[in-house]
Amino acid sequence: MIQSMQLGPIAPSQAIAGAKPVKDATPAELTQSFGQYLQTALESVSNQEKQVHALNDQFLAGKVDVTQVLIASEQAQLGLQLTSQVRNKVVEAYQEMMRMQL
Repeated sequence: MIQSMQLGPIAPSQAIAGAKPVKDATPAELTQSFGQYLQTALESVSNQEKQVHALNDQFLAGKVDVTQVLIASEQAQLGLQLTSQVRNKVVEAYQEMMRMQL
């Protein structure tokens, strides 16, 4: 039930299929790419939560061991905490940029 994730360095232009290289991309395209990245991350967190609910239902039916439910629950919790912290940092950076005087 635990899914392994291969994390490694990737070039920003390869992060989203069909994206232009960063040096050739316009600011609007970069914003769209970042938006797609965030959308994918949020969908992943949502899928983790749905998986926990499904495992919980299976546990109540006696089909799944409690350790699987606990592991999936912790993974979902950590994913939600990470998402929350990233959101806080993005909001903080935005507020800092709005305070800048040109």
